[in-house]
Amino acid sequence: MITIKEIAKTLNMSPTTVSNVIHGKTKEVSPDTIKRVQDFLEEVEYVPNINARNLAQNKSKIIGVVLKIRQDRYSHIYTDPFVAEMLAGMEEVIRKAGYFMMTYISDDIAEILNHVSTWNVDGLILFCMLDDDAIRVRKKYHKPIACVDAYISEENESAFGDQFINIALDDEKCAYEGTTYLVKSGCRKVAFLADNMDGVNKARFRGYRRALDENGIEYSDRDYFALRSTKKEMKSSMASLVSNARRYGYDGVFSSSDLFAIHFIRECFKQGILVPEEISVVGVDDSELAEMYRPSLTTMHQDIHRKGALAAEALIRMLKGEKLERRQIVLKPELVVRESVIDFKKQSAE
Repeated sequence: MITIKEIAKTLNMSPTTVSNVIHGKTKEVSPDTIKRVQDFLEEVEYVPNINARNLAQNKSKIIGVVLKIRQDRYSHIYTDPFVAEMLAGMEEVIRKAGYFMMTYISDDIAEILNHVSTWNVDGLILFCMLDDDAIRVRKKYHKPIACVDAYISEENESAFGDQFINIALDDEKCAYEGTTYLVKSGCRKVAFLADNMDGVNKARFRGYRRALDENGIEYSDRDYFALRSTKKEMKSSMASLVSNARRYGYDGVFSSSDLFAIHFIRECFKQGILVPEEISVVGVDDSELAEMYRPSLTTMHQDIHRKGALAAEALIRMLKGEKLERRQIVLKPELVVRESVIDFKKQSAE
């Protein structure tokens, strides 16, 4: 690759003049000189050395996106509609701001810490990090950090300093409103479907329980449908849960994600259970799958693309030296009514 010094020597110009033309700083350069340099650059098919320029500016122009995901979910993490849409929102903002996005996925926080401490990235976006994990990353990495769905306690927020923000959904309200809708539609035995009880799902479970309590419905440990979501175990696990739903007379399911809800509905039809005529289902996310599947899925909407974009926008602002007004942005969920819930009360009256 030809260097700026070599171009300057060939054109009998100073390296500064050539550099100014390449980088668009042409206020004090004559039109003839600009044309000579640009014509030569085109002739030799010159490509700027971005790495060298960033090194000189002590910047990498790279933003790292770190996902802490259980190892058993690696194989299908990029096909998860929620993750794909969120990363798309991040990438669009990052690219338009002139940065590059680098993703790293691991289930091992020690491995993540090892890589983060050696990366020359300008900022980090952390996803699926719980309180302790996020704090451990902050201790190793002192540049701006944006989190998505990080459940960080108020007493630990101060450990992150000013260059930090968390973008989240009001998860408790999300499950509370979704479960309440099922109950108001006549469901009296409602299950909570999820693959773990950490972070987001823990908050959603609180909302689910609150909705049951307020409507006088007693909770049993059997009501938690614990899904084994690995690719290998998903089918058998879901088949067992649907079988239990029939055996114990469940008429409603609040699912922690649209993806799980659709798998549940599909298994219901395999076992001859009609949705929503026999069991109603509400999901979370309002992904494309929710509208495309039949019956179309009643779900709690969150703007996933915007969620990712907000995290990236906040990080870019911090990289520009701006001070953010708040450390938490909490998005509000919205119920989207489609076909997977039936009004059992109205059906009984008819």
